[in-house]
Amino acid sequence: MKSKLTMKNLASELDVSVSTVSKALSDSKEISIETRERIKAFAKLYNYKPNSLALKFSSQKTHSIGVIIPEIVHHFFATVLRGIDEYANEKGYNVMVCFSNESYEKEISNVEMLLEGSVDGIIMSISSETQQKNNYNHIKKLAQDKYPIVLFDRIVEEVDCDKIFINDEDSAYKATEYLIETGCKKIVIIKHAENVKIGTLRKNGYLKALAKYNIELDKSLIIEGDEEENIEELLKDLFKDNNNYPDAILATNGEVYASVAMQIAKAKGLSIPDDISIITFVDGLISKYSSPPLTALWQHGFEMGKQAVELLINRIESKEDEYQIQKKVIPTKLKIRQSTRKIKKTIVVQQQDITQEYDVKPIKTN
Repeated sequence: MKSKLTMKNLASELDVSVSTVSKALSDSKEISIETRERIKAFAKLYNYKPNSLALKFSSQKTHSIGVIIPEIVHHFFATVLRGIDEYANEKGYNVMVCFSNESYEKEISNVEMLLEGSVDGIIMSISSETQQKNNYNHIKKLAQDKYPIVLFDRIVEEVDCDKIFINDEDSAYKATEYLIETGCKKIVIIKHAENVKIGTLRKNGYLKALAKYNIELDKSLIIEGDEEENIEELLKDLFKDNNNYPDAILATNGEVYASVAMQIAKAKGLSIPDDISIITFVDGLISKYSSPPLTALWQHGFEMGKQAVELLINRIESKEDEYQIQKKVIPTKLKIRQSTRKIKKTIVVQQQDITQEYDVKPIKTN
């Protein structure tokens, strides 16, 4: 039996998005006359009969938005989702959440499913496999069609759409500088795999701080990857030499890895922070309730989610033909807890305090 032609098939054959096909078949003025005619001609040639109910919904606002994130177990993404859901509900929008599980194919599938479900716009953070493949055509098509889309955290500069993110390089620089100013010199950085852009940016910030303070780079102190077991083995190797331990660890890819580092250091009989300081880039429950509590970079995930929805809804509801692309940078704070030494000359800590805040300024954008 011959398979039925779908809107997804049409989009693939014509190298356009499902949204463009849907709008063209409903004669939307958002699509150029030339594109509309081309799509209609192709549909007629193959005797494609669109679902009238689907076309009805595709041409109207549904007051639903789609969200695609790489994973749910990560505290940061869970926090962003809370911000998205709360602000969207305040504005009368429902939220549909999908998970790419760091897969390129799953990410594309998520986009297509959300479009067929007729959401008014999409908020997404790009998967690591998509970055590894360096193929963003499925996102570029949406942007070229002026479909409302906001990228957050893991963004792509070449996609012309709204974006919201932190200054990853400057945040890592400030965290590394703080460790140096407390007397640390042999600083380990645990980072995302090289194909994940934020991992490269955070490494650049780390290298920049070392260079400023004339600390020679030791490449063996750069640990890369996204597999807990692999990183654990690499950390254990660093602690094999009983006379040459690192004196600080900066875990830029999550509090789980900071916790693993802490357990390995403790197993060697090291005191935290007297012998080794530890900073994580995620301020979640693990950071707060570790023993001792971890100094952490606070990325304001809830605020990032809220502002991402605000950008998207403004885009959805804009009546202007030309909409200026927005870039927003969320400032971060370094929450100083008991896993790092204190800068005695500049920070006075009362005995009962366990948390101080250290500002990380946002970069300027056009």
